[in-house]
This record gives sequence, C-alpha cells and structure tokens, in this order.
Amino acid sequence: MKIAIDIDDTLNVIERARYAAAYLEKEGLPFRVTDPYANAFVRVCDWSEEDVIRFIGAGGAAAFIEALPREGAKKTLSRWKEEGHTLIILTARLKTWFGDPYAISYEWLTRHGFPFDELVADCEEKGKYCKEHKVDVLIDDNLTHCRSAKAHGVTPVLAVCKATEAFRGEFEYVGDDWEGIAACVAKIAEKRENGHEAHGRS
Repeated sequence: MKIAIDIDDTLNVIERARYAAAYLEKEGLPFRVTDPYANAFVRVCDWSEEDVIRFIGAGGAAAFIEALPREGAKKTLSRWKEEGHTLIILTARLKTWFGDPYAISYEWLTRHGFPFDELVADCEEKGKYCKEHKVDVLIDDNLTHCRSAKAHGVTPVLAVCKATEAFRGEFEYVGDDWEGIAACVAKIAEKRENGHEAHGRS
C-alpha cells in the first residue's frame, strides 16, 4: 500500500506548552498558556498565526527540531518498508512558518533513522494530496486532515493525542500508540487483500 504519515505529534512528540512558556517568560509577553495539550501552537496560547511565526523565528523552531520520536514509530515504519509498502512523509509544516520546512523535516527524519520513500512539506490539503497521488492510508493526529482524507475516499488512521481523545469515535481506525496504529494498518491491508481476492473470484 501507499501510506502517508504525518510528522508532528504522529512520528514525534512536540512539547508545545514547555517551549511556549519559556518563550513567553523570556520575552516578557502577556500571553498565558491556555491549553497545554493542544496539538497546534495557535491554541496552546490562543495565538494568531503571526504570533506563531514570531515565536518560531525567535527560536521556537527548536520545539520541532529537538522533538523526540514517539515510541515504536521508527520500528513500525522500518517493518512496513520491509513489507514493501511505499512510505510518504506528509507534513503541513509551512514555508511561511519555517522558511524551508522540507530541510528541517528531512534533517530530523534522517537524524532519527526513519525510512521513507518521499517527503512532502508545506501541504495544507492532505486529503486532496492523498487522492491525487493515489495514497491508500493517511496517518495523522490532526482532525482536519483525517476528515479531509475521509472526504476524499482515503482511509484515515487517527493517531490519538490528548487533544483528539474525545473524537476517537468519529473514525473507524484509531491508534493510541504506534502498536495500535500498526494494528489498524494491518487490518486495512487485510481488508483490501480480501476485497481483491473476492473481486478476482467474481
């Protein structure tokens, strides 16, 4: 299968609240951390996009560069690669935020030894991308991207984080960790294989 995988809060763990709080204290800004578990900086401190861009430019990019991989992520991707799946790392890290999101993403992935066939950055419409590039499965922690994939006929696997815990019932395939995500992908592959076999017999 062709599998697209998100980076932030899917392959890694972004400690947004810690980095945001340190930045606010250092800059003496009047913001406060409003949602420490949010999976987007605009909600962690109720920032505008301009606030986030300023934060990243002032050293906040370290939150992404220094992020640690989620347990089991590298092992799972390595197994999928051995099984012959095509792996596309698909991130919505934007040029307007990072300047060169491809470069920082590529550096992080290779530094941590993640296998992949292709890396696509600055992708705001993941569902559309997946449909156009015949992707079978999208693994993402972001509800908007998972919903978009579903709307475009692509099977989403929600990588659950604290920000999306309440929405698990919305999707057929949900993984609390990489063991759970791997089990979802195995079920999808089995269902597709059985469907092809049934089609072949008809």
